[in-house]
Amino acid sequence: MNKKPLQSQTSRERVSCRSGGFALALILCAVVILFVIGAGVLKFGLHSRGFSVRTSSDMVARCAADAGMTKALYEMNEKLKVIPWDDSLLPDVVGEILPNSDATYSYAVTSNSGGGYSLESKGKHGLREKVVNCSLSLQGPFEAAILARLNVILKSGTLVDGYNSGDPWDTRVEVQIGTMSILPDSVVLNSGVVVNGNIVVGVGGDVETVVKDLGASTYRMYAMLSNTELELITPPEELVDKGSDLKVQGATLTVGPTDNGQYGEIELKKGIQPGLLVIDGGDVVLYITGDISLGQSCEIVIRDGSTLALYLDGDMSASNNAGINNQSVPTSFTLYGTSTGEQSLILKAKSESFGAIYAPNADIIVMASGDIYGAITGKSVELKSGGNFYYDEALREVSTDDQGVHFVITGWSEE
Repeated sequence: MNKKPLQSQTSRERVSCRSGGFALALILCAVVILFVIGAGVLKFGLHSRGFSVRTSSDMVARCAADAGMTKALYEMNEKLKVIPWDDSLLPDVVGEILPNSDATYSYAVTSNSGGGYSLESKGKHGLREKVVNCSLSLQGPFEAAILARLNVILKSGTLVDGYNSGDPWDTRVEVQIGTMSILPDSVVLNSGVVVNGNIVVGVGGDVETVVKDLGASTYRMYAMLSNTELELITPPEELVDKGSDLKVQGATLTVGPTDNGQYGEIELKKGIQPGLLVIDGGDVVLYITGDISLGQSCEIVIRDGSTLALYLDGDMSASNNAGINNQSVPTSFTLYGTSTGEQSLILKAKSESFGAIYAPNADIIVMASGDIYGAITGKSVELKSGGNFYYDEALREVSTDDQGVHFVITGWSEE
């Protein structure tokens, strides 16, 4: 009997069985691979979604923390308006809801040993929390040597530098002059001007067009990162209206702390001798609702050991050799321009001039025979003096009792 056909059929059946088993293994492998890939994609999707949720929650929590910090800073500056200053009850809020959100924020301000204040603000959204810590410091109206809302013009050959009357060993004084304007030629630096400091222009301004440099030497020039608020300062409410003027002709009138109050105008005229208004005996505060007029060679003299805070609604003019003679450091004389409208201040001095001027609505022209020590802030500032300008860093040392101060954030950390 021929057995070959039977053997062939058996072989074909074995091959067929092996082929079927191999195909099944491939199918199972494919299923496993697809399962692994699917599980990986699903896990990746879940991870991405979780990451997105955490990231968005972090962002909302950070916004809430920033909102708490901003509100705490606002409340601290509002507290400054209440006289006298009282830090026994500082801003402290827990779980306040961020508007148009389900996030909350909490903040607390505490005093520190250095005389400053620390602020901690926490923002929370869902399970995520952000914590912001910062330091709050007082800042006064004389942070810059010269600052104008519009124009600054420096005479040819003028030197602008800095020093510290409170610390003669301090040789690293930061000097800054500039404008808040972004209009062309808002700062004019004439030939030979030397500014040992920085020049700043308004936010978004182009220093190449805002600053007209006719051959000056300076440090850096750049645009401000944020607007500087030049708030109008109001005279102290406790000043009593004296119902009179301060007028002198050819004589000397001495004014002391007992004469503090509100007057109509100051008018000094020359007779046989120049008219003098002498500030002596301590801290003097005068509020002048009218103008100040200084005749030829007439002066307001501030004796060493005394101070004068002068609030002026009107204009100030001075004839030849007339002006303000401060016999002490710049912090001893402060002139506040309090007019809500346009104001003109023409300041002169026979020799060196010491003092600080803050008049955001005033056009200020300074003509001194000698050097000028202090700081100037106004609508526009023009130096026509024959001397140089030295910024006094001691004017940055302020307290809660000073005019025009506000809290600013000086240090920052985030958790």
